[in-house]
Amino acid sequence: MKKIFKGLAFVLITFFVFLNIVVAFHAYKFTHFYNKNTASVKKAELMSGWEKTEAMLFGINYTKLPLSNQPAHRFAKFYTTTTDGIILKGWYVPQAASKGTIILFHGHGGNRSSILTEANNFYNLGYNVCMVDFRAHGDSEGNVCTIGYNESADVKAAYDYVAAKGEKRIVLWGISLGAATITKAMTDYKDLRPAKIILEMPFASLSDAVKGRLRTMNLPEQPLTALLTFWGAVQQGGFWTFNHNPYEYARNIHIPVLMQWGKDDKRVTKTETFEVFQNLSSPQKKLVIYNHSGHQSLAKNEPEKWNAAIQAFLKDK
Repeated sequence: MKKIFKGLAFVLITFFVFLNIVVAFHAYKFTHFYNKNTASVKKAELMSGWEKTEAMLFGINYTKLPLSNQPAHRFAKFYTTTTDGIILKGWYVPQAASKGTIILFHGHGGNRSSILTEANNFYNLGYNVCMVDFRAHGDSEGNVCTIGYNESADVKAAYDYVAAKGEKRIVLWGISLGAATITKAMTDYKDLRPAKIILEMPFASLSDAVKGRLRTMNLPEQPLTALLTFWGAVQQGGFWTFNHNPYEYARNIHIPVLMQWGKDDKRVTKTETFEVFQNLSSPQKKLVIYNHSGHQSLAKNEPEKWNAAIQAFLKDK
């Protein structure tokens, strides 16, 4: 019996070590984006048997997505530097006579091209628009994404760029990672004073974000969520990932907030959405639910409802 238990213990320990190695690779790949031509991503149907096995075991190297389009109106390219020395690239689209400036922040793995629909809509409502690539995305510097933690400095840098133009009415808009990062920035920087905030589909915690990713891959949430979050903390080094919680940051937001969420969202749950919303300290907050949308651009998928909700929110005093 002792030999059987020893053998079983050996198998379990070996499996546990192997599982942690695999998870550590995946955690690393999820938070790193490589420069063009240093990594390539093949569609699953084009992979060989070994390539598929390698991807399952060690994750996939993702490149920074190139910009796919430009604003429909006259724009200026700009760059700004964060407090920790990262150079961010962006677009600024001015109006002749504006109602204010909307600063837009994209989601994980995207770039400023991916939010052009929203930017053009805001422009057509009479606002200047400013779009910036987060660090490790698009044309901005860096290769490490901290899923909103250090990116709060990117939000502040974009805000300071617009504020330096003399703009008094600044509105922050973000989707997914962008929305979660705005909540972190509002906690980190007391001199960040936008007039209003629009949050679309922010995750409630980093652990919840990991769960959402696992759901889309049809993988079990446990023990993978805890392991991925833990290895993310080990690899990032600068912060404890289990404490990265937008639902807690929400308590520090006291200005008007519009939150939006798609009912068919598989990444961000209804429970998460209500947790963030209920924690917002703003006396002027509204939640709009889209019945025919998932984790996607609400402006593209349900444009009439999106435009009506946005216009009503921006008109409110």
